[in-house]
Order: sequence, then structure tokens, then C-alpha cells
Amino acid sequence: MSAAPDSAGVRTPLWDLPVRFIHWAFVVLIPALWWTAENDRMALHMQIGTVLLQLLVIRILWGFVGGSTARFSAFVRGPGAVLGHFRGKAKAMPTAGHNAAGGWSVIALLGLMSLQVTLGLFSGDEDDGVTGPLNHLVSFTTSDRATSLHGVVFYLILALIALHIVAVLYYRLVKRDDLIAPMVTGKRVLPAGTTGLVRAPAWRFIACVVAAWLIGWAIWSGVKA
Repeated sequence: MSAAPDSAGVRTPLWDLPVRFIHWAFVVLIPALWWTAENDRMALHMQIGTVLLQLLVIRILWGFVGGSTARFSAFVRGPGAVLGHFRGKAKAMPTAGHNAAGGWSVIALLGLMSLQVTLGLFSGDEDDGVTGPLNHLVSFTTSDRATSLHGVVFYLILALIALHIVAVLYYRLVKRDDLIAPMVTGKRVLPAGTTGLVRAPAWRFIACVVAAWLIGWAIWSGVKA
């Protein structure tokens, strides 16, 4: 967030429902993927992974056509803005949405999760009978590398999640700024006059869902080269 709540402010729409739903779905799905992998429930692991892939597709598309605070153009800033944020030189006028540093953390997490599920599609060992749905499209060497990287990228995701949690706790305990409640309610107390969420038409979200479903269907239909 760009500013702490103001006692004289008003409750302002901040996050739309697609952003909130996908955010909390990630919170559930990532531990589920870890548990299924650790307990050799690979069929379920791949099914959950496909759901994660579809949610990522929706979120990425929504970053271009969704509500104002969901769009990448609203929160992806250059290095100068990020350094200015850490130095406390951010603009005094608050805005609804991610700050310059938070915006890049979103990009990093979406990027790593996208890489992770893509690697998973090609991972596996045919001798064990456990392979990703697109494993047959690549060579054994490529599949082996994808499998190894699939494990490495997971730990990078964990590191970013840990950093995210630390940042949320810092804002809550030090800055007295609750970032969790707005991700549940969709609203946040901001100074009067602050421009809040401008919602996107529902048909755009439906189109994103259809596109994600088609990708999942194509994958599980056994896409051939």
C-alpha cells in the first residue's frame, strides 16, 4: 500500500473480487502442492498444478484488462520509484493499490509461479510412471532438467513468500498498517479524495476464465507437437 490508514478517511474500494479470490487461492494451493509432492500423490499434484496454472493465466490476463488496481500498468514502476519508496521519498498523495516495491514483488511471484507450473508440465520420469502432461513433447534430457529446476524454483517461491510475510508483519506491527483486512473485504480506509478501484466489466473476467479453461483442456487433452 502507498499510505497508512487515515482516521479522518473513508472506506474506499481497493481490490476487486478476482484479485482477492486468486490471492487466497494461491495461499491454499501452494501448500497443497507441497503436501502432494512430499506424499507421492502425484496425480492429485498435477491436477492441483493445472488449477494453479489456470489461475495464473486469469491473473495475468486480468493484469491487462481487469480493475484499475489489478492492472500491471497501475503498479509496475521503474527502479527510481522503487529506490524512492525505500528511501521514504514516495509521493505524499496516497493512491489505492500496490506501492512501487510491492508491485515488483507481485511480478516476481507471478513470474516464478508461472515458471514453476510450466516446468511441471514437462517434468517427470517415465520409468516411475509419473510425468507431466506435456512430458512426451520433450527429450529425456530436457525433462530431467525441468524436473531438477522444478524443485529449485519451488524454494525460490518459498523465499519470496517468506519475504512477503515479513513485509506484511512489518507494516502491521511497525507501521500499524493492516494489509490483510483489505485483501479480505476489498476496502480500505484512505484519505478523502483518494481515487479508489475502478471496476472492469464482468464480461472481461468471464473471457479470462474461458481462456484459462481452454488452456487447461488443451493440456489434459494431450497436446501433440
